[in-house]
Amino acid sequence: MDFALYGQLWRRRPVRNLLLVAMVARLPHSAAGVLLTLHVVQTLGLGYGAAGAVAALLTIGIALGAPWRGRRVDTAGLRVALIPSIVAEAVVWSIAPHLNYPGLLVAALVGGVFALPIFSVVRQSLGVMTTPEQRRTAFALDSIGTEVTFMVGPAAAALVAVHLSTAIGLTAVGVSAALAGLALVWFNPPTRSGQPGSVAGGMAPTTDRDDVASSLESAESAAPAEVAAGQADGASGLRRLLGRARGGLGWLTVAVAVILVVAAGAGMVLSGTDVGIVAVLRGNGQGEQLGFVFFAWCLASLVGGLVYGAMTLRIHPLVLLLLMSALTVPMGFATDVWSLSLLALPAGLLCAPTLSAASEAVAALVDENRRGEAMGWYGSALTAGTALGSPFTGIMIDAAGPWAGFAGIGIGGVVLCAAGLVAQGVRRRRRTLAG
Repeated sequence: MDFALYGQLWRRRPVRNLLLVAMVARLPHSAAGVLLTLHVVQTLGLGYGAAGAVAALLTIGIALGAPWRGRRVDTAGLRVALIPSIVAEAVVWSIAPHLNYPGLLVAALVGGVFALPIFSVVRQSLGVMTTPEQRRTAFALDSIGTEVTFMVGPAAAALVAVHLSTAIGLTAVGVSAALAGLALVWFNPPTRSGQPGSVAGGMAPTTDRDDVASSLESAESAAPAEVAAGQADGASGLRRLLGRARGGLGWLTVAVAVILVVAAGAGMVLSGTDVGIVAVLRGNGQGEQLGFVFFAWCLASLVGGLVYGAMTLRIHPLVLLLLMSALTVPMGFATDVWSLSLLALPAGLLCAPTLSAASEAVAALVDENRRGEAMGWYGSALTAGTALGSPFTGIMIDAAGPWAGFAGIGIGGVVLCAAGLVAQGVRRRRRTLAG
C-alpha cells in the first residue's frame, strides 16, 4: 500500500479544487433521499412502500437522463450541458413539496431526468486530470469526499424535517443544487484531453485496460474472463451486434456490461439500506438520530475507500459487492441507534471500495471520446438499482418489519453476485476447453 499517493494528488490544486466542489455539489442530493422518505411518511402520512415509489421514480428519471447528460458533455461542453440541470433543480424542488402524492411522483421523475450529473462529470474530469497510475487513488479520494457529504447531508435532513418541515428541506435541496451547478460551471473542469488542466496521456486507456483485463481474469480476484476476452477481441460479436443495432453503444463490451450490473446491484443494496435505517429509527422513536447511524456507515465507507485507494491489488467489483451485500443482512438484528450504528460498520467498509473499483474499470475499458456517455450509463445502472431497491425494501418493511428489508436487499445482492460469478466461471472453463 502507498498512502503517499493521496498526498501527491491532494497537492495538485486543480484536482483538490474539483474534489472540494464535488463534495459541496453532492451535499443537497445526499439529503434528498431522507427528506423524500420523511416527506411521504411524515408529511403526507403514507407508507414506506409509497415513499419507495417516489425514490424509484426519482432514480428512474436519473437513469434516463444520465446518458443524455453525459453525451451532452461530450458534444456540447460542460457549461452548456449543465444549464438545463441548474434551472430544473431550482424549479422542480421548490414546487414538489407543495404537490399531492401523484404530483410528487411526476415531479420526482422530472427532477431525476434533469438532475445535476455530478457523478459522471467528476469521474470523467478526474480521468483526464490524472494518469492511469493515479486513477484508482483519485476515484478513492472522490468516494471519500462522497462519504463525508453523506455524513452531513442525511443528518441535516433529519434535523430540518423534525424541527422545521420537509417542505423547507426539499426547497433548500433544489436551491443548493442549483448553486452547486453554478459553481461547477464557474470552475469548468476539463472533460477531454487537451483542455486546460488535463494531463497528457491521462485518458489513454490501453495500458490500464490491459492491466484490468489481466487482473480480472486472475484466480485471486475470482473475476471473469469476459474482461480479457471482450478487450482482446475488439471486433467481438457483441460489439458488432451492438454497433449495428444501436450505433452509439459500440463501446458496450461484455466487460463493461458486467460493471454496469455491479453498479445496479450496488445501487439496490445501498438504497435499500438507506430506507431500512430510516424505518428502524422511526419505529423506535429515534428519527432525529439518523445522523449518528449515517455517520457510522459513511465513516466506515471512508476508511474502506482510503485503504482500497492505497492498494495495488485489484479486486473485482463483483467480489466486493458480494461481501457488502452479505454484511448488510445482519443489520436486521438492530434494535436501536447504537446497535444499528455498530452493525452498519462492516457493510460500510465495502461501500466506497465497490464503487471505486467499478468506476476505475469503466474508465479503463472505455475510450476517451465515449467516456462521458459510458459514465452516464454507469450512473444510470447505479440509479436503476436504487429505483429497484427502495420500493422493494419499503414493501418488505411494510409487510414484516425493518429486519425483512435488510434481509431481503442483502440476500438479493448476494444472489445477483453469486449468479454472476458462477456464470463467469462457466464461461472461463468453456473458453479453456475450446482453446
